[in-house]
Amino acid sequence: MDEVDKILIHSLRLSGTQVPEEVQSLQEFTTELIVESVVRCLRVIHPSLGTSLSHVLPPGMSARFRIGTSLAQACQELGYQAEVGYQTFLYSSVPEIRRLLLFLVEKLPRDDAEDARQPAGKSAGLLRAIAAKIKEELGTPWVPPACRTPRLQRLQGTCLLKPFHAHPLVLPRDSGPVERREFFGGFLPPVPAQPPRPGTVAPSLLERHVGDLGAQHDWEADWQSQGLASRLPPKEYVQWKHQRLRRRLLDQLRQAAPPHDTAGPPQPGARDLAELLSAGGAGGPLAKGSRFSHAQRLAHDQELVGQMQAVVETLVSSKTSEQEVQARQEEELAGLRGELQRLEAEMDAVGGEVKVLELSLSQAEAGLRQQRLALGGREQTLQVKSRALELLPQAENNLAKLQLLVESSAQRLVHLAAQWETRRGPLVDQYRHLRAARHSCQLESTRRVSEIQALHERGRSAATEARRKEELCRQLLTELESLPKDVSRAAYTQRILEIVGNIRKQKEEITKILSATRALQKEINSLTGKLDRTFAVTDELVFKDAKRDESVRKAYKYLAALHENCSQLIQTIEDAGAIQREIRDLEEQIESEGAKKTLANLERILSDYRALRQENAALLGRSRDP
Repeated sequence: MDEVDKILIHSLRLSGTQVPEEVQSLQEFTTELIVESVVRCLRVIHPSLGTSLSHVLPPGMSARFRIGTSLAQACQELGYQAEVGYQTFLYSSVPEIRRLLLFLVEKLPRDDAEDARQPAGKSAGLLRAIAAKIKEELGTPWVPPACRTPRLQRLQGTCLLKPFHAHPLVLPRDSGPVERREFFGGFLPPVPAQPPRPGTVAPSLLERHVGDLGAQHDWEADWQSQGLASRLPPKEYVQWKHQRLRRRLLDQLRQAAPPHDTAGPPQPGARDLAELLSAGGAGGPLAKGSRFSHAQRLAHDQELVGQMQAVVETLVSSKTSEQEVQARQEEELAGLRGELQRLEAEMDAVGGEVKVLELSLSQAEAGLRQQRLALGGREQTLQVKSRALELLPQAENNLAKLQLLVESSAQRLVHLAAQWETRRGPLVDQYRHLRAARHSCQLESTRRVSEIQALHERGRSAATEARRKEELCRQLLTELESLPKDVSRAAYTQRILEIVGNIRKQKEEITKILSATRALQKEINSLTGKLDRTFAVTDELVFKDAKRDESVRKAYKYLAALHENCSQLIQTIEDAGAIQREIRDLEEQIESEGAKKTLANLERILSDYRALRQENAALLGRSRDP
């Protein structure tokens, strides 16, 4: 225990306790030193609990009892499970104090109290640096703007603050068409020169980086959720998504295009839109309608585009002031809105007429199709009847030929059926085999997809664990660097090794004693059994001869008495051993009770009781005095 006490005393000195140099064990601790040690440890572990406690023991007994009770309550709030009270500090025993101080030393942080209160995590170092900077700035007093030095102007002023303005950046790439690569190599300005103002370079880069990270995260999430389930390679999956997006855009364009129905020549803008829709697979609502409706729609589009082009040319060629341009734009916008409303009204009217005409045209086309169907059935009947009239003069020959033709057709059908059966069997077997192979491939692909997803999940968890361990390693390295360098760890290591060696020697000695005890017990058991067997045999032999000889009868009596005396002697030896063990146990209890300082504590309790009675009597006398 001496080594443990030395380590405890060293830890208490590091926590701020003023332990004298001559104190080398906990038996030499006084009540004042115990209270100071506990209060210092509480202040380091939990400042809110320790700041309200005084590390100096007052002279009054009632105040001492209050401090002891407060210390016991604080230790219980920290999680101390053993029994603790004011008597633990005022009338302490060495084992209780050692147990309590070991608990408090284990609760002490490895660094100083300020670093122990810092939050731990991935950004612990950054948070500590930020906290130190904020603490430094908070320690600087506020100065009016007129009295600030250049340094205070930088710290407390707003001259260096700038708004966050980002500009789109174009980054060069090695892939793509030749013209794009030539543009990147010869005409694209560098990234710092692309923003209009130099102060927007950093915000632009940050925004571009955040956008790239977001796109990469979205792609990984999409690939993990839908890409793996599609069972397509990444490139084909991207192409499939582009095609689906193109189809959705074409559908939106078809739905958003208004049905223009006025006459006029086609316009280049509308023709380009129609070509775009047809190139993208247009066959929806814009591809329907008559040539007349298309002409009307394109004429109106041409008029609108021409008017807009005239407005744009007018705006570009004008060099008036901004207010005149804005007034002219408002006037032209009002005129265009009126023209647009008029054109929409005309379009609605013409659209109604076109719908009526289309309805009548569809009805006429339906009647024409019905008439064509009836006419086709009559023509087929007429052809059959005319052929039958041609064959009627040679009816017998024609019937015989027809009979031969039917028989030959039946034989050919039977032959074809046999050939089909011969071909059908291998094809059916091949189909079943391919279907089974496809099912097994689907099961294998599903299993592999699930394995890939599990591997991705394990990879993410492993990466997270690796990052956590790296951060923990960095934090531990930081704590190691912040620890005092004057502590000799070799001495602690040597002490620990010596303690471990002593424990190992004690275990070996205990093992030897136990083995010797077991061997001795085995020998005793064997001798006891041998003695019992020998006595039984001797008793039997002597008892047989005792019936015939008087001297042998006396020898038998002596043998029985000798056996009884030996049994009493063995029992006496066993009782003596038990008494010696009880004596050793009682001596150990006496030593433990002596270590508890029971008599000294009783004397102190009596002296404290007398002092408390004197204090009570003094207070009672003061209260009675007028």
